[in-house]
Amino acid sequence: QVQLVESGGGLVQAGGSLRLSCAASGRTFSSYAMGWFRQAPGKEREFVAAIRWTDGATYYADSVKGRFTISGDSAKDNAKNAAYLQMNSLKPEDTAVYYCAAVVSPKLLISMKRTYDYWGQGTQVTVSS
Repeated sequence: QVQLVESGGGLVQAGGSLRLSCAASGRTFSSYAMGWFRQAPGKEREFVAAIRWTDGATYYADSVKGRFTISGDSAKDNAKNAAYLQMNSLKPEDTAVYYCAAVVSPKLLISMKRTYDYWGQGTQVTVSS
């Protein structure tokens, strides 16, 4: 059984920063890519950012480009199962539950929810105006 655990969420004022972490536990596996998604109340879960371990390519939703940065933990790179999301210049519209996800085998569309095999339980991010 694989579990993804997010941490680092919280309450922050607009313009502030937060750093989310995601780590895998349980059965050992090596992921092809990891991503972050978010879901605001009454809205669909949406793509935020993803990183593909094979070449380090990163992808971002237009709404977070230039403000958010996805990365991996170099200490765990050989397992490729830890990811971070540095969020700067936060806005009230960034308020949501943020979910970490991992996909094991190579997939083309790593910005799509259906691509991912494993999901975390989510961490709440609230940005006050």
